[in-house]
Amino acid sequence: MVISMSNMKKIRVLVVDDSAVVRKVFTKELSQTKDIEVVGGAIDPYVARDRIIQLKPDVLTLDIEMPRMDGLSFLAKLMQHYPLPVVLVSSLAPANSATALKALELGAVEVVPKPSSRFSTPDLQRLARAIRAAAAARVRRLAPRQADKSPIQHSGLSRFETTHKILAIGASTGGTRAIEAVLQDLPADTPGTVIVQHMPSGFTASFAERLDRVCRMRVREACGGEVLVPGLALVAPGGHHMVLTRCGVQYQVALRDGPPVHHQKPAVDHLFDSVAREAHRNAVGVILTGMGADGAQGLLEMRRQGAATLAQDEASCVVFGMPKEAIQMGAAQQIVSLLKIPQAILEAFSRKSAAA
Repeated sequence: MVISMSNMKKIRVLVVDDSAVVRKVFTKELSQTKDIEVVGGAIDPYVARDRIIQLKPDVLTLDIEMPRMDGLSFLAKLMQHYPLPVVLVSSLAPANSATALKALELGAVEVVPKPSSRFSTPDLQRLARAIRAAAAARVRRLAPRQADKSPIQHSGLSRFETTHKILAIGASTGGTRAIEAVLQDLPADTPGTVIVQHMPSGFTASFAERLDRVCRMRVREACGGEVLVPGLALVAPGGHHMVLTRCGVQYQVALRDGPPVHHQKPAVDHLFDSVAREAHRNAVGVILTGMGADGAQGLLEMRRQGAATLAQDEASCVVFGMPKEAIQMGAAQQIVSLLKIPQAILEAFSRKSAAA
């Protein structure tokens, strides 16, 4: 049976932005896609509140700087009382990158950059992909902030066990919170770690800085050429592919140019392929929440080369896209809930050391 695209349910979008120009451009451009319909616009959060009740959109696009109430304050109230998938449209100004990370922490699903002018518009194709990812996301009500839970008690890993091992992590939609949850529960002597989180250029540095503040490991945005040592995690910078290389007995990272893979740069597949090639059975690969298929083929290659491979389970994913693809092609040895992934990583390294 052939299903006409015209009969498929479109993603209903409400554009929340104080610029009439931005709202007009979003409406015109997004409505030209086959699966997205802009059902309305709002000049500020107070108008948006009424439009949400009236129009019942599937996804909101949200600006940060607006009159009467800023985007972050509105997002916090929205996720507590009427949770909806939100795509934050944020300026590339350095100050806004920290704000964007705060929005992701509050429950925004995606961040799409726009040039520094508040009246400018972002890459509309990127925005459309973000809206599709948001529409597929599992959005939960924002719970009241609780005291930090007690960390997992680790016996630690010996220097011999960690020096020649590599941990590789890939994520996309919902990944900023997932990566933070994983790294927070890993000890300071965790093997050298390489991370790809789908995130625009200009935001990954702030992401790495936040992880460095809340994790036992040292976390940095990769510059290229760094030697991976136990206790160091490197985040691929937006706009560059990151790969693992080897110089003698040392693992290093390198940054590469090249076209996007699965519309992404950095791409998880590029990183995982290089880890499979250079680290073989000395690696553990983890694929977390995200839209699309990036990382699934690379995780499969890691498994073929003897690495331990983990995929986040559906129940704990914001978007069960990348893990699902990996699971379906047999790339994941274990399917694990987010809260249990740190322990699964440590157990995988311990098993490899015992088998050495």
